[in-house]
Amino acid sequence: MNGMTLLKCICEDTRFNILELLQKNKEMSVNELVMKLKKDQPLVSHHLKALKQCKIVNSKENGKSTMYFISGKEISVLIKEIIKTGEKIAVKCEDPACSC
Repeated sequence: MNGMTLLKCICEDTRFNILELLQKNKEMSVNELVMKLKKDQPLVSHHLKALKQCKIVNSKENGKSTMYFISGKEISVLIKEIIKTGEKIAVKCEDPACSC
């Protein structure tokens, strides 16, 4: 996968929020993600499917639940760095026009 394709896969609010939660919690079920995100289950499942198709997220069966987790260390490090960089930029950018 090239860099542009990777960015297209993760650059959506719900998908990135899922990745942030998985980064912090290591693995979560759909129901846990639904509760944390306060979004409908079909929407969360749709985005998890897209992330799985991009091989960014994997899943495993755990009894009656399916647990989702970030598929590799490289993706995990990337998400962590994006979060950290975003926080640094947000601190530096005080211009109201900087609300991309």
